[in-house]
Amino acid sequence: MSSEKIIVATGLNHFFGRGFLKQQVLFDINLEINAGEIIILNGPSGSGKTTLLTLIGGLRSLQAGSLKVMGQELYRASKNQLIRNRRNIGYIFQEHNLLQCLTALQNTLMSLELHPSYSQRTAYARAEAILKEVGLAHKIHHYPRNLSGGEKQRVAVARALITYPQLILADEPTASLDRKSGREVVDLLQRLAKEQGCTILMVTHDNRILDIADRIIYMEDGHLIETGSSVSYHLSNSVVNT
Repeated sequence: MSSEKIIVATGLNHFFGRGFLKQQVLFDINLEINAGEIIILNGPSGSGKTTLLTLIGGLRSLQAGSLKVMGQELYRASKNQLIRNRRNIGYIFQEHNLLQCLTALQNTLMSLELHPSYSQRTAYARAEAILKEVGLAHKIHHYPRNLSGGEKQRVAVARALITYPQLILADEPTASLDRKSGREVVDLLQRLAKEQGCTILMVTHDNRILDIADRIIYMEDGHLIETGSSVSYHLSNSVVNT
């Protein structure tokens, strides 16, 4: 695992609303994530996990503090700087967010729109190869309505990884899946990410997949409460629950 810091947050604060309705949702977040790590962000609903994820992904504007992602400071970053950073980030969402009018192959190709340097032939070859890697070689021309929930998330994994990103941001990727399908998806994501050498930051409530993490970061009420390895987290939880 590299000692290079792919995410560095310092004194990060965030607010929703204005005036009398202004409410702080993130409080003095200080966080470092090394390249190649698999990090799980765990905690109750409403604790600020998704907000932090979207700030790291450049999907929200940074309000206060410092946040460097792959060396780029996001505070007051220009639109072009944010776009350049997004080219090196793969996103996986809870509801897979596939376009119903496009096939698995076409949905996967969508990620290459930020990479116009690829020829059509190269883009199609990469899409077919990554769909084969996720076990969907026989369904590349199927539409989402003809895919199971687990298969749709496999397309989402393929779409996120086709660009060989430095960072994968995953928001509750197993929430809509049964236990078996959820496990298959995260195991697949873990294997392919390790092969590509990218970092994963995953928000999840699914305690069944915590073992894939190198570290678990716990959030509550907008604060980072504790960090540690998945092993120590499981041990501490087992002590509490006995």
